[in-house]
Amino acid sequence: MLTIYQLKPAFQGLLRPLVARLAALGVTANAVTLLAMLLSLALGAGLFLAGPAWPGAFLLLPLWMFLRMALNAIDGMLAREFGQKTPLGAYLNELSDVVADAALYLPFVLVAPFGWASIGSVIFLALLSEMTGALGPMVGAPRQYDGPVGKSDRAFLFGALGLWLGLAGSLPDWTFWLMPAACAGMLLNIRNRLRSGLAASGGR
Repeated sequence: MLTIYQLKPAFQGLLRPLVARLAALGVTANAVTLLAMLLSLALGAGLFLAGPAWPGAFLLLPLWMFLRMALNAIDGMLAREFGQKTPLGAYLNELSDVVADAALYLPFVLVAPFGWASIGSVIFLALLSEMTGALGPMVGAPRQYDGPVGKSDRAFLFGALGLWLGLAGSLPDWTFWLMPAACAGMLLNIRNRLRSGLAASGGR
């Protein structure tokens, strides 16, 4: 099933010259990972404090989602292509992503027509989805990235909502149904990641 994640190789190709320069300067993959998480936490906190009273602040979200995607690609390339893979880096890569996702989604609990139930469900299932993918190596399979509604797709969804909110000042009532739809998609990707992991491991 097609997801935005499948565009990653082309995006990495564009970033490769920059990554080479960063490696030459001594920038580490772990430093990039931590930077992306800390900036996500800062932006999430700022948007939560701004809330619906300052919808223009949400225009920062689509910009940051794009930059964060670039940083995530950069840290992976530094690790794989410049000999920076470490056990700590593997932990940081997985944990920082779910922490950053939660921080960036959380401000929408204050934005109509959403609320704690809908956004909380998305955050929970996003965590469960990434955990399911990350457990692949424990059963002898690769890390699983099956869609739909993987990390890149969710970034696009929330970035688009941030852009809409920032430009229009509010969201229409029908956007409420985007969160149940996202949850349904993540339930499907959890199943897909589980099945792919079991198939790759020779399990059932």
